[in-house]
Amino acid sequence: MSLLKINIASNFVGNVWQTIMGLAFVPLYIKFLGVEAYGLIGIFTTMQAMFAILDMGLGQTMNREMALLSGQHGKEQEMCNLTRSLEFIYWGIAIFIGVIVFSLSSFIANNWVNANLLSPRTIEQAIWIMGFNMTLQWPVSLYSSGLRGLQKLVALNGIIVVFSTLRGAGAVLVLWLFYPTIQAFFLWQIVMSSCHVCLLAIALWFNLPKAENKAKFQKQLLFRVWKFAASISGITIIMAVLAQIDKIILSKLLSLEMFGYYTLASVIAMSLNRFIFPITGGIYPRITQLVSIGDYDGVKQLYHKSCQFVSVMLFPITTFISMFSYEILLLWTQSTVTASKTYILASILVWGTALSGLVNMPYKLQWAYGWTKLGLYISLISVSLFIPFIIAMTINFGAIGSSVSWVILNGISMFFIIQLMHQRLLKTEKWRWYFQDVSLPLLTSLIIAGLGRILFVSPMSQFPAFLILCFIFLVTMTCSAIATPVTRTWLASKYVRYRKGYNHSFKL
Repeated sequence: MSLLKINIASNFVGNVWQTIMGLAFVPLYIKFLGVEAYGLIGIFTTMQAMFAILDMGLGQTMNREMALLSGQHGKEQEMCNLTRSLEFIYWGIAIFIGVIVFSLSSFIANNWVNANLLSPRTIEQAIWIMGFNMTLQWPVSLYSSGLRGLQKLVALNGIIVVFSTLRGAGAVLVLWLFYPTIQAFFLWQIVMSSCHVCLLAIALWFNLPKAENKAKFQKQLLFRVWKFAASISGITIIMAVLAQIDKIILSKLLSLEMFGYYTLASVIAMSLNRFIFPITGGIYPRITQLVSIGDYDGVKQLYHKSCQFVSVMLFPITTFISMFSYEILLLWTQSTVTASKTYILASILVWGTALSGLVNMPYKLQWAYGWTKLGLYISLISVSLFIPFIIAMTINFGAIGSSVSWVILNGISMFFIIQLMHQRLLKTEKWRWYFQDVSLPLLTSLIIAGLGRILFVSPMSQFPAFLILCFIFLVTMTCSAIATPVTRTWLASKYVRYRKGYNHSFKL
């Protein structure tokens, strides 16, 4: 458990820092590049997410296999050979992605995006550089998944902290001191991606157990894991399409400037995932090991603990952002125009991300048991029913319609996933998930943040507004933690331990 706590803590540090770096420099990107060029960064992230379908479930497979094999004796050679085999495939896919992006650059620049200030030639050059950058970034998922499966999360998150800082701060320095162009921005990302992927590869191979023979490609190992990988691949493809279909449509229908504002709102909403992954990513290898040894009680306890921690992280942040999105954006960007065009979208999108995040741990539980069919079937039904709905909402109501459809999609999917999963896994635990794991922190956050919204006096000067917003957020987070059984027990144990230490020092 001490290793698990260390891993979760390091995940929090890495992901929270990555979130801070991802958000802190956005106003400066917009200042140096303009909203149109920032829209190209949104197109870059959308293409990255869509190409995630080519992962074919190999990243999750790598994570799971490293977790399983590391708990068994005599599997050193198999672990090294599996890593080499997947590494070979990943780099092949990376080169393929680069070629595809380069081939599509002219079409995207001249026939897809609607730019007013940027020339098609500038956009085409930027997309060329994006393609090379994606090639270098693609294998990062493999090496990171391997380190997660080996539970080497301190090393992984140390690398994340360093490179998220260098990516953001370095890009700002390049734009400020040298060339304030979108091409310069992506060229710096290429430099960082090259160093990042090399360091991760070294870290993974260093932490793999020493094998008797040199690692080699073995197709039979790929055949052994193909069923799990194929199911995860199907889920990944469908979820990527569902998550990005709104951006694909809006990148065509909206001007590049307006798409930039939608991208900004999406960045805020998707940053919630950075607070979920430290918990689920740290727990997944451990819960997989508990499943493998048949420790049902251990699985049940760890599942509820992780679900409650996810809720305590999600709901205070979600309710706070949704109720104070305009004030947050104004303080962050220092632009009334940007805040007024983005805050409604951010308030809606953040709830869609929260609903999606709630089923992250239930998905991890299913994968730990090797059960991927439910997620695949739910995803297939979601595609067939909701893609036409998302398209219709986006065409008729624009960005707001797209945002609302994202919330509806994730809400309905969450309901069916929980209902059906608990008919097979942890059969008696469904209502505990609804009431203890979700409802208590949700209702508490809504009540406290809602009271804060009612009592908040607007407008006011920036510094007092910042202090009051911080106070409201801290009270919302604290009350949500106290209302939730696992975090309440944890806080009480810390308080008792503190009191014992204080009394002991006082007696001395």
